[in-house]
Amino acid sequence: MSDEAVGGRVFFSNVRRSLEEEDEIRLVSVGVDIGSSTSHLVFSRLVLERVDNRYIVTEREVFHESDVLLTPYAADMASIDAVRLGQFIDKQYEIAGLDPMAIDTGALILTGVAVRRSNARAIGELFAAQTGKFVSVSAGDGLETTLAAFGSGAAARSEREKCRVMNIDIGGGTSKIAVCDRGEIADMTAVDVGARILSFDAEGRVTRIEEAARRFGAEVGLSLELGVVPDEAKLSAMIERMAERLMEAIQSANLSPETASLLRLNPMANTQKPDAVTFSGGVSEYIYNRQKAGFGDLGPRLAQAILSRVTAWGPRLEKPDEGIRATVVGASQYTIQVSGSTIFVNPLDVLPIRNVPVITPDVPLDTEELDVAAIAEAVRTALRRLDLHEGEQAVAMCYRWNGSATFRRLDDFVKGVRQGLSACLDKGFPLVLVGDGDIGGLVGIHCLEEAKMTTPIVSIDGINLKEFDFIDIGAMLETSGAVPVVIKSLVFPTSAALGRVEGAKA
Repeated sequence: MSDEAVGGRVFFSNVRRSLEEEDEIRLVSVGVDIGSSTSHLVFSRLVLERVDNRYIVTEREVFHESDVLLTPYAADMASIDAVRLGQFIDKQYEIAGLDPMAIDTGALILTGVAVRRSNARAIGELFAAQTGKFVSVSAGDGLETTLAAFGSGAAARSEREKCRVMNIDIGGGTSKIAVCDRGEIADMTAVDVGARILSFDAEGRVTRIEEAARRFGAEVGLSLELGVVPDEAKLSAMIERMAERLMEAIQSANLSPETASLLRLNPMANTQKPDAVTFSGGVSEYIYNRQKAGFGDLGPRLAQAILSRVTAWGPRLEKPDEGIRATVVGASQYTIQVSGSTIFVNPLDVLPIRNVPVITPDVPLDTEELDVAAIAEAVRTALRRLDLHEGEQAVAMCYRWNGSATFRRLDDFVKGVRQGLSACLDKGFPLVLVGDGDIGGLVGIHCLEEAKMTTPIVSIDGINLKEFDFIDIGAMLETSGAVPVVIKSLVFPTSAALGRVEGAKA
């Protein structure tokens, strides 16, 4: 879906529908998750209704969940077989009864090896015709951990039940652990423990060895070679060692060097035992007895080794809202708003901008004297949480202004934001600030005239955003001095459908 300005009004260009006149909009969306181990799709229908100055999603129906495909690889085992992946995607569209061009919006999530440049390019070409409609997210360890925590329902459970919930997402290559408290992620890490670090053929011969598997094998004296059936007793010892290392990462405040070397994120504080534990990811299907068959990897045995240890640990075991589909983003859910009129855009031709990820740092703005360093660190923390800290794209920072707008407070705020966003601003990306009050114009003017910022500046207000949102900001409306803002929220579908696996020989 796209919009364009015509005579000072905003229209949906595909059907010429006016945002100013329509009370209801219906969209078809698709969420696509392509990872190191599995790939799958979810198709949804959305109904948006107009409420005041915005459209909100009032109905969401999942009408097709694809099979779960073992992600196909080329002969080198390093690059994804885009042809076979494309055939799978085409088949799912056919089963859903949809022409790809009939999709209004979607979200494409790439994780693990799918993020690598050559893979991402090949996968992107499969969706080239939908460019502009899709939110595309390359999820590193931090974002993938966050997605799993929210997608599994762990974050919502911690809010609903007023307790600490740990979600352990065990995939093919890594395990992502997040502790949720009051609806937010309080701590997280990721560990090189996964079900497909070692794969086998039907006769039990090794067909794939990841570096982590060699390390675990060496710890227990297991020599791994392609085409050779490993020693059964030592393989069992290796799986137990993997479970031990994972448990150390989620229990201990002082990690052994061997476990610390497996971390892909900073270690967790582990100062308080969670009240409940949920599992997601492919291995969770075995933990909750939703899958019996094996797929030539360590999944079933690793699940039992980890489950026995978590059960003995003490927190109650709960079922997640989603297991293998926890990181699937079911749709790019649109909310359409119009900004306030106290905004600042320089230069005007920086707009429109599309698919800009939103960060919502916990910026300390409730004191009369603002702490520049604390503001900068809060921004950097939010960037790291969503794997945006390397500054490879523009981001939109959402803030909630408190207190007076004195010169000193504005100056300290701008300085802190500038330092926190330096990674992307230094590369020439625009500064995009979104407030929920009526201070956007003042902040933008201060950035240009007092802070002497040379990057493009977009400072708008009157908009409500949250983490996981992406925004499009359209060109300024001459009739009102406002800008149309399309907010695309990553949402996590809940369904009783079980993960089904296709292509077990892939």
